Amino acid sequence: MKKLLAIILAALMMVACFAGCSKQETIVVGYTIYDPMNYLDENGKLIGFDTELAEAVFGNLDCKVVFKEIKWENKYTELNSGDIDCVWNGFTCNTADDDGVARADKVDFSYNYMENRQVIVVKKDSGIKSAADLKGKIGDAEKGSAGETYAKKFEGIVFKGAIKQTDCLLSVKTGNADFAVLDAQLAKSYCGKGDYADLTIVDALSSEVEYYAIGFKKGSDLTAKVNAQLEALGKDGTITKLAKKYGVETTAITDFADQK
Repeated sequence: MKKLLAIILAALMMVACFAGCSKQETIVVGYTIYDPMNYLDENGKLIGFDTELAEAVFGNLDCKVVFKEIKWENKYTELNSGDIDCVWNGFTCNTADDDGVARADKVDFSYNYMENRQVIVVKKDSGIKSAADLKGKIGDAEKGSAGETYAKKFEGIVFKGAIKQTDCLLSVKTGNADFAVLDAQLAKSYCGKGDYADLTIVDALSSEVEYYAIGFKKGSDLTAKVNAQLEALGKDGTITKLAKKYGVETTAITDFADQK
């Protein structure tokens, strides 16, 4: 009888264990391919500053993280439908979309965790040096991005629009566009290197400072939890370590005290 009771008790403990494990929350993170924030290494593994920071934050919250590649122009639909739990992919928070509505009115943002700018990328021999030089030129930017909004501020341009920021680079490279508007973080990773050695950034046409934040559905309880983790990871050096690993140590934010 004692042996039977022991077996039953062991079985009950196993069931309880599995029940506890099944309660672990799964967080779906929406992203696009964007070096150095979220991109694939030579083995096809998703890496990057945002990728690893998301893993650290949700790991501390005992959540399982699943990354889902999205079309940037569909980010609000994906978020509001519940297909993703957050947008963590160099999401500029201190701007409005083309409809004039501030992004902060559409989603709940975490603390700002990185500085960024919109930059103009051209071929080195393009002759483009000022806003006047852009008039009549074909410009490309990721649809639904802060880059699109910034591009359309220049008078007389012909806007093209692409699915990904990396597509915009290729457009300029192949001559399908005269210039592209990209996030500085991405542009610096590509311009002047490898296949894009003939591309350069026109510094004089860069935007004012922008900030990246993580976007959550309005009313999400994840926002406060993630903010607490950003504070903790800023204090223990994790953010600094990741920033140095991915070459963004001059723009990453590690102290969030003034954002409370």
